[in-house]
Amino acid sequence: MSINNFKVSISPKEALELVKQNENADLVHEETHDLGNGIYIGTLVFEKYFMRVKNRVALVVIIDNIYGKTDVRAISTGSSEGMIFNFDWGAADSFASSVQKVLERFIIEV
Repeated sequence: MSINNFKVSISPKEALELVKQNENADLVHEETHDLGNGIYIGTLVFEKYFMRVKNRVALVVIIDNIYGKTDVRAISTGSSEGMIFNFDWGAADSFASSVQKVLERFIIEV
């Protein structure tokens, strides 16, 4: 499992759209909520097959501005090659950091 957390200078809606358009994986779930007063939260769930671990890896992206700045969390999981060993040859880190690469020009805080 790998987690990336950072803040961006754009709205949650803009960030979610950029991730959706640029993530090289299958989007399996999308959920957005307008909480009123300019507060917004969205969740994207992606899945991708990684040859190096011979497994499909999940990526959950949560983007909100509940506390003011737009906060991005990217969590990848399911990347271990086997049941006993929790070793994934970097697949989880690679998948989670892909969101940061998509939004890198807007990052204001890591």
